[in-house]
Amino acid sequence: MSFLEVLYFLVPTAIFYAAPLILTAIGGVFSERSGVVNIGLEGLMVIGAFAGIVFNLTYVDTFGAWTPWIALLVAGLAAGIFSMLHAVAAISFRADQTISGVAINLLGLAIALFSVKMLYDKGQTDMIKVRFPRFNIPYLEDIPLIGPMFFKDVYGTSILAIAVAILAWMIIYKTPFGLRLRAVGEHPTAADTMGINVTKMRYIAVIISGVLGGIGGAIYSQTISGDFGHGTINGQGFMALAAMIFGKWHPLGALGAAIFFGFAQSLSIAGNSIPYIQNIPSVYLHILPYVLTIFAVAGFIGKAHAPKAVGKPYIKGKR
Repeated sequence: MSFLEVLYFLVPTAIFYAAPLILTAIGGVFSERSGVVNIGLEGLMVIGAFAGIVFNLTYVDTFGAWTPWIALLVAGLAAGIFSMLHAVAAISFRADQTISGVAINLLGLAIALFSVKMLYDKGQTDMIKVRFPRFNIPYLEDIPLIGPMFFKDVYGTSILAIAVAILAWMIIYKTPFGLRLRAVGEHPTAADTMGINVTKMRYIAVIISGVLGGIGGAIYSQTISGDFGHGTINGQGFMALAAMIFGKWHPLGALGAAIFFGFAQSLSIAGNSIPYIQNIPSVYLHILPYVLTIFAVAGFIGKAHAPKAVGKPYIKGKR
């Protein structure tokens, strides 16, 4: 396998694996930019993965090829509603946001596994029959070098993830809503003085994180695993959290970090067929994404600065 052939395989695969991480990490960006810590991204992905698979299995005969796409909307809605538990605890009741996020992770997995047992009388669902198809982008696929790398055998979910990252950047940095969002995350008292409803903005941000996390989970379950069980998500939410931190709470930074983690995951899959890398024991390639996650969260690569008010409950009238 030549170097170019390796790139033609690894780049699309890296973006494919990164798509769920991109969406979930950007959801985390919205939440933490508003000042609410959200380490419950794993639990949100679990709920999304569960809802997406169950909808796909139940309605595949009704919606046909459109089933996976509609399942994304259902998964986003389910996780968005579930994220309100974190919003109520962290914003209204001013509970410790880290503990609330941990509870979301534990509760999400418990609810999903219990529901699977009740619905299918076993520990995991059946395999889905309809997944997201791959396709070539006309004309662009014929561009020398980059055409086969970026525009051939493309998953629609990869395009969706990149589009959401760009849209999130525009919303957060180019719109009045984004300015208010960043204001309540940096200095909620000043934002309140200017007439911005801090509680409302934070609720919206947490729900957005739930919707995007749910869609990310449904993408993972419908493209990579094909079913739902206790090990379906398996730390992907924590990788998304690491991508958010590694990306310095910026949508495009999170996009790049998620692709970096996706590249690490693609190496664990294709490493056996790549020269030089194939001599590395497979166990090391499989743990590589998680090792990189630890380094990113620990601040090994660069130093990230969170929004100033993140993790701090806001009490109106108190400075």
